[in-house]
Amino acid sequence: MPPLLPTPAAVTAAPSIIRASAGAARCAVQPSQAPLAAASFSTTAPRPKFSKGRRVFRAWESNQGRLFRRHKPGQTKYLTSTGDDEPSNQPFPMNPMFKSNKVLDDKSRELIWEKIMRDGETIKAVSAEFGVDIRRVAAIVRLKEVEKDWIAKGQPLAKPYAKAVLSMLPTWRINPTQSGLPFEPINELHVHPYTMQQIFWPTSESRHFTREDAAKAFHPTLLSADRRVPHPELIQMEREVDQDRPLWDASERFKQAAMESERKAAEKQVAKAAFEEKNTTRVNTERFEFRFKQFNSENVGPKGRSRNAVGWRYGNPHGDRAKGHQIKIPTSVP
Repeated sequence: MPPLLPTPAAVTAAPSIIRASAGAARCAVQPSQAPLAAASFSTTAPRPKFSKGRRVFRAWESNQGRLFRRHKPGQTKYLTSTGDDEPSNQPFPMNPMFKSNKVLDDKSRELIWEKIMRDGETIKAVSAEFGVDIRRVAAIVRLKEVEKDWIAKGQPLAKPYAKAVLSMLPTWRINPTQSGLPFEPINELHVHPYTMQQIFWPTSESRHFTREDAAKAFHPTLLSADRRVPHPELIQMEREVDQDRPLWDASERFKQAAMESERKAAEKQVAKAAFEEKNTTRVNTERFEFRFKQFNSENVGPKGRSRNAVGWRYGNPHGDRAKGHQIKIPTSVP
Protein backbone atom coordinates (compact mmCIF):
# COMPACT_ATOMS: atom_id res chain seq x y z
CA MET A 1 0.00 0.00 0.00
CA PRO A 2 1.56 3.36 -0.99
CA PRO A 3 2.20 5.92 1.73
CA LEU A 4 -0.28 8.68 2.39
CA LEU A 5 0.69 12.09 1.08
CA PRO A 6 0.79 14.74 3.77
CA THR A 7 -1.37 17.81 3.55
CA PRO A 8 0.22 21.15 2.53
CA ALA A 9 -0.16 22.43 6.11
CA ALA A 10 1.78 19.52 7.50
CA VAL A 11 4.62 19.72 5.01
CA THR A 12 6.73 21.96 7.22
CA ALA A 13 6.28 19.84 10.38
CA ALA A 14 5.84 16.27 9.23
CA PRO A 15 8.75 14.19 8.05
CA SER A 16 8.81 13.26 4.36
CA ILE A 17 8.51 9.59 3.51
CA ILE A 18 10.89 8.31 0.86
CA ARG A 19 10.14 4.91 -0.67
CA ALA A 20 13.32 2.85 -0.76
CA SER A 21 12.02 -0.47 -1.98
CA ALA A 22 8.84 -2.36 -2.65
CA GLY A 23 8.56 -3.77 0.89
CA ALA A 24 10.30 -1.25 3.11
CA ALA A 25 10.06 2.43 3.77
CA ARG A 26 12.46 4.81 5.47
CA CYS A 27 11.58 8.02 7.24
CA ALA A 28 13.92 11.00 7.16
CA VAL A 29 13.33 14.33 8.77
CA GLN A 30 14.12 17.21 6.37
CA PRO A 31 14.52 20.81 7.47
CA SER A 32 11.66 23.07 6.64
CA GLN A 33 12.10 25.53 3.72
CA ALA A 34 10.01 28.65 3.18
CA PRO A 35 8.64 29.01 -0.38
CA LEU A 36 10.29 31.68 -2.52
CA ALA A 37 8.18 34.75 -3.04
CA ALA A 38 9.53 35.59 -6.51
CA ALA A 39 12.22 34.36 -8.94
CA SER A 40 15.43 36.37 -8.88
CA PHE A 41 17.08 37.26 -12.22
CA SER A 42 20.80 37.95 -12.56
CA THR A 43 21.88 41.30 -13.98
CA THR A 44 25.46 40.20 -14.58
CA ALA A 45 26.57 40.52 -18.21
CA PRO A 46 26.99 37.14 -19.92
CA ARG A 47 30.44 35.92 -20.70
CA PRO A 48 31.42 36.87 -24.25
CA LYS A 49 31.59 33.83 -26.48
CA PHE A 50 33.95 33.96 -29.47
CA SER A 51 33.93 31.38 -32.19
CA LYS A 52 37.10 29.67 -33.31
CA GLY A 53 37.21 31.72 -36.49
CA ARG A 54 37.00 34.97 -34.53
CA ARG A 55 39.70 33.86 -32.11
CA VAL A 56 42.00 32.97 -35.01
CA PHE A 57 41.28 36.31 -36.65
CA ARG A 58 42.05 38.19 -33.43
CA ALA A 59 45.35 36.33 -33.13
CA TRP A 60 46.23 37.07 -36.78
CA GLU A 61 45.23 40.72 -36.40
CA SER A 62 47.57 41.23 -33.46
CA ASN A 63 50.52 39.67 -35.32
CA GLN A 64 50.68 39.60 -39.14
CA GLY A 65 47.57 41.73 -39.55
CA ARG A 66 49.18 44.82 -38.06
CA LEU A 67 50.66 45.50 -41.51
CA PHE A 68 47.19 46.11 -43.00
CA ARG A 69 45.80 48.55 -40.42
CA ARG A 70 47.09 51.58 -42.31
CA HIS A 71 47.65 52.10 -46.02
CA LYS A 72 49.55 54.57 -48.13
CA PRO A 73 47.31 56.85 -50.22
CA GLY A 74 47.30 55.80 -53.85
CA GLN A 75 48.58 52.28 -53.19
CA THR A 76 46.88 48.97 -52.61
CA LYS A 77 47.10 47.02 -49.36
CA TYR A 78 45.97 43.55 -50.32
CA LEU A 79 46.55 40.39 -48.28
CA THR A 80 49.17 39.30 -50.79
CA SER A 81 51.36 42.30 -49.96
CA THR A 82 54.76 41.40 -48.57
CA GLY A 83 55.32 44.58 -46.63
CA ASP A 84 57.82 46.20 -48.99
CA ASP A 85 57.28 49.34 -51.03
CA GLU A 86 56.13 47.39 -54.11
CA PRO A 87 52.29 47.17 -53.96
CA SER A 88 50.50 43.98 -54.96
CA ASN A 89 47.75 43.82 -57.57
CA GLN A 90 46.32 40.47 -56.44
CA PRO A 91 43.36 41.10 -54.12
CA PHE A 92 42.38 37.44 -53.56
CA PRO A 93 45.13 35.17 -52.15
CA MET A 94 43.53 31.97 -53.49
CA ASN A 95 43.04 33.35 -57.02
CA PRO A 96 46.38 34.42 -58.49
CA MET A 97 44.88 34.78 -61.98
CA PHE A 98 42.72 37.76 -60.98
CA LYS A 99 44.56 41.08 -61.10
CA SER A 100 43.08 44.43 -60.12
CA ASN A 101 43.33 47.11 -62.81
CA LYS A 102 43.89 50.79 -62.29
CA VAL A 103 41.01 53.24 -62.25
CA LEU A 104 40.90 56.81 -63.52
CA ASP A 105 41.24 59.45 -60.85
CA ASP A 106 38.81 62.33 -60.49
CA LYS A 107 41.03 64.84 -62.33
CA SER A 108 41.24 62.57 -65.37
CA ARG A 109 37.48 62.16 -65.45
CA GLU A 110 37.01 65.90 -65.14
CA LEU A 111 39.42 66.39 -68.05
CA ILE A 112 37.44 63.97 -70.23
CA TRP A 113 34.20 65.76 -69.40
CA GLU A 114 35.68 69.17 -70.27
CA LYS A 115 37.05 67.89 -73.58
CA ILE A 116 33.62 66.68 -74.71
CA MET A 117 31.12 69.05 -73.09
CA ARG A 118 33.08 72.31 -73.20
CA ASP A 119 35.54 71.92 -76.06
CA GLY A 120 33.04 70.09 -78.26
CA GLU A 121 35.29 67.19 -79.22
CA THR A 122 33.82 63.84 -80.21
CA ILE A 123 33.80 60.80 -77.97
CA LYS A 124 35.88 58.80 -80.44
CA ALA A 125 38.53 61.53 -80.67
CA VAL A 126 38.86 61.76 -76.88
CA SER A 127 38.95 57.98 -76.60
CA ALA A 128 41.75 57.73 -79.15
CA GLU A 129 43.69 60.65 -77.65
CA PHE A 130 43.76 59.40 -74.05
CA GLY A 131 43.61 55.66 -74.72
CA VAL A 132 40.32 55.12 -72.87
CA ASP A 133 37.60 52.80 -74.11
CA ILE A 134 34.76 54.56 -75.88
CA ARG A 135 32.16 53.05 -73.55
CA ARG A 136 34.07 54.23 -70.49
CA VAL A 137 34.30 57.74 -71.94
CA ALA A 138 30.53 57.82 -72.50
CA ALA A 139 29.88 56.54 -68.97
CA ILE A 140 32.19 59.17 -67.47
CA VAL A 141 30.36 61.96 -69.32
CA ARG A 142 26.96 60.68 -68.16
CA LEU A 143 28.02 60.36 -64.52
CA LYS A 144 29.70 63.75 -64.56
CA GLU A 145 26.50 65.28 -65.90
CA VAL A 146 24.59 63.73 -62.99
CA GLU A 147 27.19 65.07 -60.57
CA LYS A 148 26.98 68.59 -62.02
CA ASP A 149 23.19 68.46 -61.84
CA TRP A 150 23.25 67.42 -58.17
CA ILE A 151 25.68 70.22 -57.34
CA ALA A 152 23.42 72.75 -59.08
CA LYS A 153 20.41 71.48 -57.10
CA GLY A 154 22.31 71.59 -53.81
CA GLN A 155 22.18 67.86 -53.17
CA PRO A 156 25.00 66.52 -50.96
CA LEU A 157 27.68 64.32 -52.51
CA ALA A 158 29.59 61.49 -50.85
CA LYS A 159 32.95 63.13 -51.49
CA PRO A 160 34.71 61.74 -48.37
CA TYR A 161 33.62 58.21 -49.25
CA ALA A 162 34.77 58.54 -52.86
CA LYS A 163 38.09 60.01 -51.76
CA ALA A 164 38.66 57.19 -49.27
CA VAL A 165 37.87 54.49 -51.83
CA LEU A 166 40.11 56.04 -54.49
CA SER A 167 42.96 56.30 -52.01
CA MET A 168 42.86 52.52 -51.52
CA LEU A 169 42.81 51.65 -55.24
CA PRO A 170 45.51 51.90 -57.90
CA THR A 171 44.76 55.05 -59.89
CA TRP A 172 45.72 56.36 -63.33
CA ARG A 173 46.18 60.03 -64.13
CA ILE A 174 46.02 61.39 -67.67
CA ASN A 175 48.60 64.00 -68.61
CA PRO A 176 47.13 66.12 -71.44
CA THR A 177 50.45 67.81 -72.23
CA GLN A 178 52.31 64.69 -73.32
CA SER A 179 51.42 61.44 -75.05
CA GLY A 180 51.99 58.38 -72.91
CA LEU A 181 50.87 54.81 -72.67
CA PRO A 182 47.16 54.11 -73.25
CA PHE A 183 45.00 53.43 -70.24
CA GLU A 184 43.44 50.33 -71.82
CA PRO A 185 42.98 48.73 -75.25
CA ILE A 186 40.46 50.78 -77.21
CA ASN A 187 40.11 48.84 -80.46
CA GLU A 188 39.45 45.30 -79.30
CA LEU A 189 37.24 43.14 -81.48
CA HIS A 190 34.53 41.28 -79.63
CA VAL A 191 33.61 37.76 -80.68
CA HIS A 192 30.50 37.75 -82.84
CA PRO A 193 28.08 34.79 -82.49
CA TYR A 194 28.32 34.15 -86.24
CA THR A 195 32.03 33.39 -85.88
CA MET A 196 31.49 30.66 -83.25
CA GLN A 197 30.69 28.00 -85.83
CA GLN A 198 33.09 25.67 -87.59
CA ILE A 199 33.22 26.19 -91.37
CA PHE A 200 35.23 24.50 -94.11
CA TRP A 201 35.59 27.15 -96.79
CA PRO A 202 37.67 26.21 -99.83
CA THR A 203 39.56 28.90 -101.69
CA SER A 204 42.13 29.09 -104.42
CA GLU A 205 45.77 29.44 -103.45
CA SER A 206 46.27 32.20 -105.99
CA ARG A 207 43.40 34.23 -104.59
CA HIS A 208 44.01 36.90 -101.97
CA PHE A 209 41.64 35.94 -99.13
CA THR A 210 40.83 39.14 -97.21
CA ARG A 211 38.92 39.91 -94.03
CA GLU A 212 35.90 40.84 -96.14
CA ASP A 213 35.91 37.34 -97.65
CA ALA A 214 36.23 35.79 -94.19
CA ALA A 215 33.23 37.76 -92.94
CA LYS A 216 31.10 36.74 -95.92
CA ALA A 217 32.06 33.12 -95.33
CA PHE A 218 30.52 33.21 -91.87
CA HIS A 219 27.40 35.17 -92.83
CA PRO A 220 26.34 37.31 -95.79
CA THR A 221 25.51 40.29 -93.58
CA LEU A 222 28.51 40.06 -91.25
CA LEU A 223 30.88 43.02 -91.43
CA SER A 224 34.61 42.54 -91.60
CA ALA A 225 36.89 43.00 -88.63
CA ASP A 226 38.09 46.36 -89.93
CA ARG A 227 34.53 47.70 -89.85
CA ARG A 228 33.37 46.09 -86.59
CA VAL A 229 36.05 47.57 -84.35
CA PRO A 230 35.06 50.58 -82.21
CA HIS A 231 37.50 52.87 -84.09
CA PRO A 232 37.58 51.97 -87.78
CA GLU A 233 38.80 55.50 -88.48
CA LEU A 234 42.07 54.71 -86.69
CA ILE A 235 42.77 51.92 -89.17
CA GLN A 236 42.30 54.32 -92.05
CA MET A 237 44.56 56.86 -90.37
CA GLU A 238 47.35 54.30 -89.94
CA ARG A 239 47.04 53.36 -93.60
CA GLU A 240 47.36 57.00 -94.62
CA VAL A 241 50.43 57.40 -92.40
CA ASP A 242 51.98 54.35 -94.06
CA GLN A 243 51.38 56.07 -97.39
CA ASP A 244 53.66 58.95 -96.30
CA ARG A 245 50.86 61.32 -95.30
CA PRO A 246 51.92 63.74 -92.50
CA LEU A 247 50.80 62.66 -89.03
CA TRP A 248 49.09 65.96 -88.22
CA ASP A 249 47.12 65.81 -91.47
CA ALA A 250 46.10 62.22 -90.84
CA SER A 251 45.03 63.16 -87.31
CA GLU A 252 42.84 65.98 -88.58
CA ARG A 253 41.25 63.68 -91.14
CA PHE A 254 40.64 61.15 -88.36
CA LYS A 255 38.85 63.75 -86.23
CA GLN A 256 36.68 64.78 -89.16
CA ALA A 257 35.82 61.17 -89.94
CA ALA A 258 34.99 60.51 -86.27
CA MET A 259 32.73 63.56 -86.15
CA GLU A 260 30.94 62.46 -89.32
CA SER A 261 30.51 58.95 -87.93
CA GLU A 262 29.01 60.22 -84.67
CA ARG A 263 26.71 62.57 -86.59
CA LYS A 264 25.37 59.69 -88.67
CA ALA A 265 24.93 57.53 -85.59
CA ALA A 266 23.01 60.32 -83.83
CA GLU A 267 20.75 60.86 -86.85
CA LYS A 268 20.08 57.13 -87.06
CA GLN A 269 19.19 57.00 -83.37
CA VAL A 270 16.86 59.99 -83.67
CA ALA A 271 15.14 58.46 -86.71
CA LYS A 272 14.70 55.16 -84.87
CA ALA A 273 13.19 56.89 -81.85
CA ALA A 274 10.84 58.87 -84.09
CA PHE A 275 9.75 55.68 -85.88
CA GLU A 276 9.06 53.94 -82.57
CA GLU A 277 7.08 56.93 -81.34
CA LYS A 278 5.06 57.06 -84.54
CA ASN A 279 4.07 53.39 -84.29
CA THR A 280 3.28 53.48 -80.57
CA THR A 281 -0.07 54.40 -79.08
CA ARG A 282 0.12 55.70 -75.53
CA VAL A 283 -2.75 55.55 -73.04
CA ASN A 284 -2.15 57.43 -69.80
CA THR A 285 -4.00 56.52 -66.62
CA GLU A 286 -3.71 57.76 -63.06
CA ARG A 287 -0.97 55.26 -62.21
CA PHE A 288 0.41 53.77 -65.43
CA GLU A 289 1.13 54.49 -69.06
CA PHE A 290 0.11 51.74 -71.47
CA ARG A 291 1.91 51.46 -74.84
CA PHE A 292 0.42 49.54 -77.76
CA LYS A 293 2.07 48.57 -81.06
CA GLN A 294 0.81 46.91 -84.19
CA PHE A 295 2.39 43.50 -84.65
CA ASN A 296 2.04 40.76 -87.26
CA SER A 297 2.45 37.36 -85.65
CA GLU A 298 2.74 35.61 -89.04
CA ASN A 299 5.88 37.48 -90.06
CA VAL A 300 8.35 34.79 -88.99
CA GLY A 301 10.74 34.89 -91.93
CA PRO A 302 11.48 32.27 -94.60
CA LYS A 303 12.77 29.71 -92.05
CA GLY A 304 10.41 30.51 -89.21
CA ARG A 305 13.19 31.93 -87.04
CA SER A 306 12.95 35.62 -87.63
CA ARG A 307 14.58 37.76 -84.98
CA ASN A 308 11.46 39.92 -84.70
CA ALA A 309 8.98 37.06 -84.50
CA VAL A 310 7.03 36.06 -81.41
CA GLY A 311 8.46 33.04 -79.64
CA TRP A 312 11.80 33.15 -81.43
CA ARG A 313 14.16 30.86 -79.50
CA TYR A 314 17.39 32.51 -78.52
CA GLY A 315 20.60 30.51 -78.34
CA ASN A 316 19.71 27.97 -81.02
CA PRO A 317 22.97 26.05 -81.58
CA HIS A 318 24.63 25.77 -84.94
CA GLY A 319 24.56 22.45 -86.76
CA ASP A 320 28.23 22.54 -87.69
CA ARG A 321 29.21 19.83 -85.18
CA ALA A 322 26.27 17.50 -85.71
CA LYS A 323 27.10 14.04 -87.03
CA GLY A 324 25.67 11.99 -89.81
CA HIS A 325 23.06 14.24 -91.43
CA GLN A 326 25.11 16.78 -93.36
CA ILE A 327 28.21 17.04 -95.50
CA LYS A 328 30.71 19.41 -93.91
CA ILE A 329 33.57 19.14 -96.38
CA PRO A 330 32.69 20.97 -99.61
CA THR A 331 33.18 19.26 -102.93
CA SER A 332 33.52 22.34 -105.14
CA VAL A 333 35.30 25.69 -105.08
CA PRO A 334 32.99 28.74 -105.40
